[in-house]
Amino acid sequence: MAKRDYYEILGVDRKADEGEIKKAYRKLALKFHPDKNPGDKAAEEKFKEAAEAYEVLSDSTKRAQYDRFGHDGVRGGAGGGAGFGGMNMEDIFSQFGDMFGGGFGGGAAGGGGRKRRLKGSNLRIKVKLTLEEIAEGVEKRVKLFRLVRAEGAEFSECQTCGGTGQVRRVTNTILGQMQTAATCNACQGSGQRLTKRPAGSDEWGLVRQEVVVPIRVPAGVEDGMQLNVAGEGNDAPMDGVPGDLQVIIEEVPHAQLQRNGQNLHFDLYVNFVDAALGAEAEVPLVKGKAKIKLDPGTQSGKIVRLRGKGLPSVQQYGTGDLLVNINVWTPQKLSSEERELLQKLRTSPNFEPDQNHKERGFFDKVRDMFSS
Repeated sequence: MAKRDYYEILGVDRKADEGEIKKAYRKLALKFHPDKNPGDKAAEEKFKEAAEAYEVLSDSTKRAQYDRFGHDGVRGGAGGGAGFGGMNMEDIFSQFGDMFGGGFGGGAAGGGGRKRRLKGSNLRIKVKLTLEEIAEGVEKRVKLFRLVRAEGAEFSECQTCGGTGQVRRVTNTILGQMQTAATCNACQGSGQRLTKRPAGSDEWGLVRQEVVVPIRVPAGVEDGMQLNVAGEGNDAPMDGVPGDLQVIIEEVPHAQLQRNGQNLHFDLYVNFVDAALGAEAEVPLVKGKAKIKLDPGTQSGKIVRLRGKGLPSVQQYGTGDLLVNINVWTPQKLSSEERELLQKLRTSPNFEPDQNHKERGFFDKVRDMFSS
């Protein structure tokens, strides 16, 4: 949606002087201030819109650029670029504070301060899984070192901010008193300070300790996938929230099966006699084995699909297939008797390849199978 004209937003003429612009802005800011309109999103947007317009029109350089080029003339600057449209109210107040500090009760940035619950840092580990574990899901118990709250650590109210978690400053401006608030550096916004530090703990009363964490891995996960275990990261200072444990899946390659998403692939090698006459063959599954039937005249490159013998979806919407790629093996060493038999068969018309027969490629066959 196109941005509204700044003069229209403030309700002033394009020839309005600095005083008229200030007066118009103050009137709108008082009318749409969030403390006066709690929970009113429309009023909040109008407040931000008026603040953006005033920031440009109250600056002679920006105003001149705006008058000449419109919004493009101030794009990228503090006012007309991103403006305040992409900010929330806390973003605006963090820059300008409460412009009407004595005018309203403690809102987003006014009156009463807000403590901030600190969060502990996250930890990250890798967990190796076999194809068998991935197929069924597994619970792993992993050892790791994490920061935990030391026994005997004691805390009290931060003297710098009086336990509010914020330090405030009030200054006089043309719009009245401006109150700015910033996170207290002494307590990082928690409102508390460590008063009794146990031996071996850090400045926050935390110690490094080895723990065992159970991790439930669902079936169907893939290599590189990240699982999040909430609350199993490092502890936070005071009464903060623990961080999370991020688990990166590392898949151990299978000796015989290759994975492609939910599907598994297996290369089966058969001798040309079995391929010509037909036979039964055994193929490995993730768990156990299965038998497949080779039709007489099976060609190298044929794909046999075993439905549902692949891997389950981690989203639980189905199970993949096992695709068996048939490869006809040509012997490389022959006895004199075998060579003599083959020489006799060479002249048989049935052993002449059909030059008009063209085998479709492997991936063409896979595509055909899934479109059927």
